[in-house]
Amino acid sequence: MRIDKYLTDMGAGTRTEIKKAVRKGQVTVNGRVVSDPGLPYEGGIVFFKGTPFLYEPFAYYMLNKPSGVISATEDRRQKTVLDLIDEPKRRDLFPVGRLDRDTEGLLLVTNDGDLAHRLLSPKKHVDKTYFARVRGLVAAEHRKAFAEGLSVDESFTAMPSEIQLLRTEENENQTELTITIREGKYHQIKRMFASIGMEVLYLKRLRMGPLVLDPSLPPGSYRRLTEEEIRQLKKANFEKGQD
Repeated sequence: MRIDKYLTDMGAGTRTEIKKAVRKGQVTVNGRVVSDPGLPYEGGIVFFKGTPFLYEPFAYYMLNKPSGVISATEDRRQKTVLDLIDEPKRRDLFPVGRLDRDTEGLLLVTNDGDLAHRLLSPKKHVDKTYFARVRGLVAAEHRKAFAEGLSVDESFTAMPSEIQLLRTEENENQTELTITIREGKYHQIKRMFASIGMEVLYLKRLRMGPLVLDPSLPPGSYRRLTEEEIRQLKKANFEKGQD
């Protein structure tokens, strides 16, 4: 790997910016000034304008996605979840799955394609838990229908899902609950409640597999996953079954 590609992948800057920095003597490898941006990287500590950039094959971020931000890598008109990560970041990051623009909560951002595939594969049926506020009073028969596998429309019958009631406001005709689903269809939870005549007013993802949203993260903030979270995530993911 060329040293300019190494620094580009690590988020140090654009390839043009890095080449200019090399010409100005602002890049060093193991304490030695680099004069050729095409120099092969063979290990060691790389400094770009005084900042160290250590190579890591994979990066993992937990993001508390706010409403109004789209789950995409780039967009010319709207803010994306990657725009919220304001530290130097590698160029190959992407969100694992999508949350609707108005949905908040847990989103994993990584460059680990294999892990993303295993989390999103329909064969794995990874549990995803959401907090929801809906217009309507969710009753025992609704919970039973969800638990048995709700027929959403002619083309989609959801897998069994679990609803836990948190609060019912009869005067406001609203219910607060958590719901755990095992798929990730387009607008799935909104469609499920719409099929029983209810409207989702607010939706926030709390958990994906063993990964739980850090309650100390306010909307729009992020942190790197801990080694234990990464270990649990990969272990649980593999235990879902093999392709």
